[in-house]
Amino acid sequence: MSARASRRNAWASCSGNRSWSRTSPPPPAWSAARASPDGYTLLIGNTGTHAFNQSLYKKPLYNAVTEFEPVGLVSESPRILIARKDLPANNLPELIAYLKAKERTAQFGSAGVGSGTHLPCVLFNLAIGANITHIPYRGEGPLMQDLVGGRIDYMCATIQSGAAQAKQGAVKAIAVMAEKRVAIIPEVATTGEQGLTGVEASVWNAFFFPKGTPEAIVRKLNKAMSETLDDPAIRTRLEELGLEIVPAQRRTPEYLAQFLPTEIERWAKPIREAGISAE
Repeated sequence: MSARASRRNAWASCSGNRSWSRTSPPPPAWSAARASPDGYTLLIGNTGTHAFNQSLYKKPLYNAVTEFEPVGLVSESPRILIARKDLPANNLPELIAYLKAKERTAQFGSAGVGSGTHLPCVLFNLAIGANITHIPYRGEGPLMQDLVGGRIDYMCATIQSGAAQAKQGAVKAIAVMAEKRVAIIPEVATTGEQGLTGVEASVWNAFFFPKGTPEAIVRKLNKAMSETLDDPAIRTRLEELGLEIVPAQRRTPEYLAQFLPTEIERWAKPIREAGISAE
């Protein structure tokens, strides 16, 4: 690890599906997949539990596609590319130019290997053709501390924490990694608007039942979920928190069933190309 990074805080970690023994509890997704399909066990899955870990592990503990009954996609939370405040780049083209010029010494941080702050930056680095040193931390808190302190160059933060730090002037907001701007920080342009497409990265949330849960139960919950998300007050509050509510046509069980395999494959490619493993 470079001396520029905080040795006290940097620490390797992983997310999603973890190995476990009889002395530690199994991952919630594993337990949900093996629960009785009676409608009493509901899993709130996400990009980590149902996309990332299917490629991060040689032998995942569960199959995200075949062992669950999809209920519906709920929301997406895009990553935001932020940089230390004294980095000589104010937009995406300038950051890309800087990283290519400083490829040997530049560093990016994440909240752990395979996490939702790691893989989006891997996707970005591969897209611009730059091999940047990765500094893994044990969580986003210590990572953000080192970015604010100028000990690393950039990160792909959660929209909530990244926007908050940018508004305070503690870091530079470079680009939102989404197809459209977000309500929580609308003044920051997307990666696509700044000339780089294909690096959209959002952590999505969805509801799943164990495989075999009766369709009537799946439909009933899906209807209740969609009606709740259409409530203006709830929608406004969630958007203020940086969550983008997916449109009605993307909330169906059928859409989630089709969406999931494409997400697994989409993230499998950068994971393979970068040689990342959580084992």
